[in-house]
Amino acid sequence: MDETFCLLKRHHIPFHHSTKSSFSRTSKGSLRNRESLHCFNSLPLFTVNDLTRMNWVKKKLIGERLVVSKMAGYEGIATSSELKSGKMIFEPILEEGVFRFDCSADSRNTAFPSISFKNSKERETPIMNVHKIPTYNPTFECVMGQQIVSIEFPSGTSFYGTGEVSGQLERTGKRIFTWNTDAWGYGTGTTSLYQSHPWVLVVFPDGEALGVLADTTQRCEIDLRTESNIKIIAPLSYPLITFGPFAAPTDVLMSFARAVGTVFMPPKWSLGYHQCRWSYASDARVREIARTFREKNIPCDVIWMDIDYMDGFRCFTFDQERFSDPKSLADDLNKNGFKAIWMLDPGIKYEKGYFVYESGSERDIWIQTPDRKPFIGEVWPGPCVFPDFTKSEARSWWANLVKDFVDNGVDGIWNDMNEPAVFKTVTKTMPESNIHRGDPELGGCQNHSHYHNVYGMLMARSTYEGMKLSDEQKRPFVLTRAGYVGSQRYAATWTGDNLSTWEHLHMSISMVLQLGLSGQPLSGPDIGGFAGNATPKLFGRWMGVGAMFPFCRGHSETDTIDHEPWSFGEECEEVCRLALRRRYRLLPHIYTLFYLAHTLGIPVATPTFFADPKDFELRMHENSFLLGPLLVYASTRHDEELHEMQHKLPKGIWLSFDFEDSHPDLPSLYLKGGSIIPLAPPHQHVGEATPTDDISLLVALDEHGKAEGILFEDDGDGYDYIKGRYLLTTYVAELQSSIVTLRVSKTEGSWKRPNRRLHVQLLLGIGAVLEAWGTDGEILQIKMPSEDDMSELTLAGKRQYGLQSAKRIPDLDNVSGHKGTELSRTPVEIKSGVWALKVVPWIGGRIISMEHLPSGTQWLHSRVDVNGYEEYSGLEYRSAGCFEAYSVIDRNLEQAGETESLELEGDIGGGLVLERKISFPENDPKLFQIDSGIIARKVGAGSGGFSRLVCLRVHPMFNLLHPTESYVSFTSINGFKHEIWPEAGEQFFEGELRPNGEWMLVDKCLGLALVNRFDISQTYKCLVHWGTGTVNLELWSESRPVSKESPLRISHGYEVRGMS
Repeated sequence: MDETFCLLKRHHIPFHHSTKSSFSRTSKGSLRNRESLHCFNSLPLFTVNDLTRMNWVKKKLIGERLVVSKMAGYEGIATSSELKSGKMIFEPILEEGVFRFDCSADSRNTAFPSISFKNSKERETPIMNVHKIPTYNPTFECVMGQQIVSIEFPSGTSFYGTGEVSGQLERTGKRIFTWNTDAWGYGTGTTSLYQSHPWVLVVFPDGEALGVLADTTQRCEIDLRTESNIKIIAPLSYPLITFGPFAAPTDVLMSFARAVGTVFMPPKWSLGYHQCRWSYASDARVREIARTFREKNIPCDVIWMDIDYMDGFRCFTFDQERFSDPKSLADDLNKNGFKAIWMLDPGIKYEKGYFVYESGSERDIWIQTPDRKPFIGEVWPGPCVFPDFTKSEARSWWANLVKDFVDNGVDGIWNDMNEPAVFKTVTKTMPESNIHRGDPELGGCQNHSHYHNVYGMLMARSTYEGMKLSDEQKRPFVLTRAGYVGSQRYAATWTGDNLSTWEHLHMSISMVLQLGLSGQPLSGPDIGGFAGNATPKLFGRWMGVGAMFPFCRGHSETDTIDHEPWSFGEECEEVCRLALRRRYRLLPHIYTLFYLAHTLGIPVATPTFFADPKDFELRMHENSFLLGPLLVYASTRHDEELHEMQHKLPKGIWLSFDFEDSHPDLPSLYLKGGSIIPLAPPHQHVGEATPTDDISLLVALDEHGKAEGILFEDDGDGYDYIKGRYLLTTYVAELQSSIVTLRVSKTEGSWKRPNRRLHVQLLLGIGAVLEAWGTDGEILQIKMPSEDDMSELTLAGKRQYGLQSAKRIPDLDNVSGHKGTELSRTPVEIKSGVWALKVVPWIGGRIISMEHLPSGTQWLHSRVDVNGYEEYSGLEYRSAGCFEAYSVIDRNLEQAGETESLELEGDIGGGLVLERKISFPENDPKLFQIDSGIIARKVGAGSGGFSRLVCLRVHPMFNLLHPTESYVSFTSINGFKHEIWPEAGEQFFEGELRPNGEWMLVDKCLGLALVNRFDISQTYKCLVHWGTGTVNLELWSESRPVSKESPLRISHGYEVRGMS
């Protein structure tokens, strides 16, 4: 039964269980509460012997009929060509340098249609008269229904991309899984976030580059842990597409964009600052926020409405008390230069009489269970049904709802929860056995495992198309949380529910860059962090960096303090004002970069090494990035000051500049020699700008005395630019005989050049700037200064550029105010060669990160103020010990028998303390040890020296990276072997049923087990509790009073083992 279960799961045959009974298995008996296993359409229950004798087939449901095609499979079962491993076959597609690889001709013919390609036929059509052959040829192996592809590259190769991923910029040593996941509070080691991009950008030692796309919608493992090797594992069969090698990474990305499409051209207002919160409670509060922005002269273009504007979380409705007249609110906002963006989720309340549910039911557009009934899952409104966006009928239905919704004054739409997220389920999403009745061109009728990763993208597409239906003269603006390769054609994105920590500030740069390197240039984080309370210094620094990101939005969670730019004191407010004024001055440049991204596929923000791909040191830089020729250099660590950092710059000339706004909490700006970028006046919103505003050009000459740059202009909205109604100007500057001549060298488009003044700022270095005025479109000549004049300009620049007079943001550890624990203090880190742990003594002494370095696996599910590894002093959940502030009693970097250790102690009242020692034993380097105890220090008179009744309860919460492939395994004291699966819910094990000194959390997909070894004499009972994407493995001591002589103790440790 177990093997059949595994095989059906691995081959993605939809199934369901006839009952909800426990999946606790024992080896000395039969399966407890044994159930029959059913597949939809009355597929038979196969035995393992049946499977080894039969040809395994892949069920491809097209429309309503079942089509069967051969598929490589288990052991001796193979495709008709009997190929199970070898070199992949190839053919050129799309353009020169692009190749499609398949395991065999059969695999090529039976592969699912491409959803990532903007035109799926281009992937299927070989191009002729191409004599070039691939430089790098992947090999494949087909094992247990999985296609394993491997590509070897030269030593010194660097890896980037892989879409929305946390952690380091250069990806060597990492492994991720493409499975769209609601990943609230993710960390550096989280392996699945909200989006899936099975794509790797390969940069060779000589600076040339190659792109690798695994064109599959299904769960995919991208393993980069072996240096200069890519391994990709996904259900067979799927094609691999390579782009290049080409001369530079930008060439690869442009070729990739010609396949998967470029970003939609955003309306110009969407590139301003966006202010959001979960949630602004009423239209009165929204108006107050808008009014405050204008009163304080802080630029802003957009205010967002989170889910609480709805009537009971019902999509396409408005709360009649708090948002009774959305059109009037939108009109008021528009008059003051603001746009309004409103949230729509995919979960539709399962409620008779609710017009959205009724109309969807009439059209039969819901995702179904295997028995062909609408799937019902719980989300914010309660029980919900979900539109099947793989059906054109469902997309059209949704688009028309959006069209009508926009009439309420909706300027943009935010698609959230569209992984799709489902509450109260261990997988955080709907069952993989659910049925989508997809269009044939998308892959036909398939189970949810096939369409899961593209669900959010298809929802965003439907929303985008609905907004276009509403007004063909306006460009839609859609923001989506979930996405896939190609999502950029319909929507912007953000990096999900991040934390208000310095680590997440630092990581936000790499995350935005990786998305850009994976085809999605319009992204940004929640500035200030979504979960938890930022400090003034953290928020100011984050705004300084965030104002330079392609998408710029502040957002924060409910029950946190206010996170508007004025919420952290006047010093932080001024930094935010300066940062956003910078952005608005740079908007002509940013808008031009988006035009290039839209037309050519060039990312808006790129890693610093793009300026010199051969520079290996730059390949690791994570606190700087490029906006075209503009280099942004930021301080993203609490303990580092920008002016104290050594700024590693690419080769060539890089001239620093500012806008008379230098501040230690704002990034440094550099312009590459040979470049010209356009600037605008610092308006309060995009709508304030007019075509006749002064245009400024910032000029940095190269070593030859030349510079060039472009400016794209149009109406800022609509589609007239497609008809040629735009102006693309190329400006050039050249130094000859001490005269710099600036002129227009080329123009495109039919837009008439406005009659406006031209302001030129020529950067001379060391803060010196030479300014001149003229008329745009006419030649302007600037005389270079004499040596004396140059000295005066340099001194003036130094005085202006100095940081001494800047009013610093106070460095406060804590923020008082609303509910919500401050997250931005720095955790204590302890490491061995195998483990890296992070501990927060000030909140329960909890361990919030438990990363196994050899496998790169983060085992703990945590945020700073809750979850992770906790300990309590009672039977009650989160009793004393969970939230108290602990003191660090001792920290040793090395001592006898241990490599590093940390000792903590927390007062839990009544004369008791909870003490904990975390250490790495030298004699067992794979293990980290935790020795905990409840100790009586002072007990009341007349107590006989004993305290109250206490119990030491160890409560770790572990991540389930693959919830349906994870279980708890142990041998109990009585010799029985147990496998506890998520379906089991919560179970206690006492007496002879306790694990005999160890139990393990097994992840079958990873092939790893987290083993918890403990002293059985100290452990009274054990508890397994399955949550949403998590599991608790608890150890409980006995319950009794303690004295100084009789403490309660539990000693235990963790290690990771490979599973054969």
